Amino acid sequence: MEMFGLAGIPAWQIAVAALFGYLLGSIPFGLVLTRAFGLGDIRKIGSGNIGATNVLRTGNKPVALATLLLDSGKGAAAALIAAQWSPSLGVIAGAAALLGHLYPVWLGFKGGKGVATTLGTLLAVNWMVGVGACLTWLVVALLFRISSLSALVAVALSILYAWYLGTPAEMAFTLLATALVWLRHHENIRRLLKGEEPRIGKKKKSA
Repeated sequence: MEMFGLAGIPAWQIAVAALFGYLLGSIPFGLVLTRAFGLGDIRKIGSGNIGATNVLRTGNKPVALATLLLDSGKGAAAALIAAQWSPSLGVIAGAAALLGHLYPVWLGFKGGKGVATTLGTLLAVNWMVGVGACLTWLVVALLFRISSLSALVAVALSILYAWYLGTPAEMAFTLLATALVWLRHHENIRRLLKGEEPRIGKKKKSA
């Protein structure tokens, strides 16, 4: 506990930070926005994912951008608010927000893939690690135009960035986030290996 900066922090504060982060992270902004703007149920469009990349497949770029900002913002907000108690609690809340996004109780624990929420949390807990991960995503996206590949590389390299620039708690978060994001991208990884992964902005057949 001491290694991760949690020594001396009451258990109830850790529990509150985790619960707050999970509930905030579990808000399915992609689903809420697509329904609000009359775009249908995003779970029945493209890959069926509730994240910004799939929202973009509806052809509505402003809604996709709003989804991206809100999904990243909920991770950042959870981390920044909980960090008022302790920076380590900020990491706990951010990790819980990621779990909430991946496994939201409101949607039968079937959520998004966690990339935007991971990046938002990283920007909040350690802006240098977050910027490094975001720039990695951007560079890979510009080179290959494949969102999933950009995400996989960005979260994986965030481990290296946190190792150089972060705390043990931040390092632990990048390890957890990378494992979860890669797990959620197992179908994308299979398509990448087959050369069948769609490029950014390309519509995909309904799930």
